[in-house]
Amino acid sequence: MRTDPGRRSFLKRTAALAGTLALGGCDRLSETPWFREVLESAESATSRAQRFLLGSGPFAREYTEADLSPVFKANGSTSVDDSDYQILAEKDFVDWRLQVDGLVSHPQKLSLAELRAMPSRTQITRHDCVEGWSCIGQWTGVPLAHVLERAGVQSRARYVVFRCADTLEPTPDGTGRYYESLGFEDAYHPQTILAYEMNGRPLPIPHGAPLRLRVERQLGYKMAKYVMRIELVESLAGIGRGRGGFWEDRGYEWYAGI
Repeated sequence: MRTDPGRRSFLKRTAALAGTLALGGCDRLSETPWFREVLESAESATSRAQRFLLGSGPFAREYTEADLSPVFKANGSTSVDDSDYQILAEKDFVDWRLQVDGLVSHPQKLSLAELRAMPSRTQITRHDCVEGWSCIGQWTGVPLAHVLERAGVQSRARYVVFRCADTLEPTPDGTGRYYESLGFEDAYHPQTILAYEMNGRPLPIPHGAPLRLRVERQLGYKMAKYVMRIELVESLAGIGRGRGGFWEDRGYEWYAGI
């Protein structure tokens, strides 16, 4: 079996590491750049494998185009009362950027065009609202896992927080902005996408343009609209009232599984 050069290099460094440890040079070794590179490579591989397994849970049912609802009710807010957002909307969101930061190795500012150029997924699913109504729609977007992998999630991160442009009522931080959060099990699930199209067309403003979260195994209030920023955090404490979401801060369940 042929071994690629990258792997040969890794194996040589690992062998050297073992030999050096045997000689007792641990203190000096920890300061060596290639030693840190080996550890970071191993940590990254372990992290990716773990999150792949976490994201492999049951799928929400998917439907056909014949099942699409003739009218799809918009949940939550249907517009954004923010001048910066309105300017972006007037220009078809050409200047809009998705900020990805927090506990990541490579912070991102992604345009809509860049997101569209990434691997995409189209799914027809049922949206279940906590108010008791349901609709079936088609969603196209980039799997959240691709965006997270591109940013390089750090090992301390435990939650993915979505910061949005819309406001509903005053919040503890004074902004009134909607926010939501997910654990990694749902964040890395294949059906969890950042949708930029609905029913084959660019996402309409009432449904969260230019980008909304679709996490199909949970209720509608988890599917944040008007997403502007994704932040990786170790704890939800200190965000809003510390319960992980706008409605969770008001008594809703953080895990809204269906």
